[in-house]
Amino acid sequence: MTLGFAFELLAEDGEARSGRIRTPHGSLETPAFMPVATYGAVRGLGPEDLAGVGAQILLANTYHLHERPGEEAVRSLGGLHGFTGWRGPWLTDSGGYQVLSLGDRLELDDQGATFRSPLDGTKRTLTPESAVAIQEALGADVAMVLDECPPATADPARTRAAMERTLRWAERAARARQRPDQWLFGIVQGGTSAELRRASASATVAIGFDGYAHGGLGLGEDPVARADLVAEVNALLPPERPRYLMGLGRPADLVAAVARGVDLFDCVLPTRHGRHGVLFTRQGLLHVTNARFKDDGAPPDPGCDCPVCARHSRAYLRHLLQAGEMLGARLASLHNLRFYLRLLEDARRAIRERRFAAWARDHATA
Repeated sequence: MTLGFAFELLAEDGEARSGRIRTPHGSLETPAFMPVATYGAVRGLGPEDLAGVGAQILLANTYHLHERPGEEAVRSLGGLHGFTGWRGPWLTDSGGYQVLSLGDRLELDDQGATFRSPLDGTKRTLTPESAVAIQEALGADVAMVLDECPPATADPARTRAAMERTLRWAERAARARQRPDQWLFGIVQGGTSAELRRASASATVAIGFDGYAHGGLGLGEDPVARADLVAEVNALLPPERPRYLMGLGRPADLVAAVARGVDLFDCVLPTRHGRHGVLFTRQGLLHVTNARFKDDGAPPDPGCDCPVCARHSRAYLRHLLQAGEMLGARLASLHNLRFYLRLLEDARRAIRERRFAAWARDHATA
């Protein structure tokens, strides 16, 4: 039994749903976007910045925090909440995706993933049990099981093997958990095979988790086919549990996934684009470093309610980014996060007012 947690469905409109997740560190309204704080920080932005644009929950990376400063250092300083100063809810991924991307540094078997640290060459092993233990030490409100995410180019046999290993690891992770004040989510794998993803979903639900995630998507597959896969899997997941689509980025993809009943999202795209001078606006992407914005006194997105658009011009942002001033990347990232967070605020409102289908049509190419 997990203490201090609850998920309440507040409204449904078709398959889209709006809810509330209660955690020991506060509540969040869903569908929700989680800014990515890989090392315990969203690059260039402080807790007050994030709260100011409507962030409710942050995501940190288990693998990177395990590498430095180490989970025991974080634990000794009050867990992620005390260590970082973000007092609201935290979700940590298992670190599996990052470890599996190490290529020739990695040895993978049923026991887990053994690898050489890119930082100092130290040999490390991440197992389903240690991934849970690290996340418990970090003190996240929501932890993820260790999964194997095969590359998009994997053949059917490789994809099936990864899905089956993820299930074996999920069983071990479920047995390893110790903290009653932390949720643990299972992860559905299976590539773009509807058959494999249905089998993965059914078996993961049979193990029993506090929430469920779609893993291994957003790797270049057709967006319509992906949305259909998400809908098929969601039909097999318990409606009383949160659903999380991992790592999906474009605003239009978020809208399509909300329409299929997804509750949680994360992606580095808004902050990464911001650092490169690409802004999300209601009129489409704005490459603010282009020369035509040199004398443009308009805000990045007229009508946007973020603090950047309230005070700064496109010309000023262009100048900062061209000059390599840190403030430019910071302001652009802040604007982009507000765009994403406001998008899902509007989605929640449209679901509650039962006009989501019309709203989604207007945002299908955002």
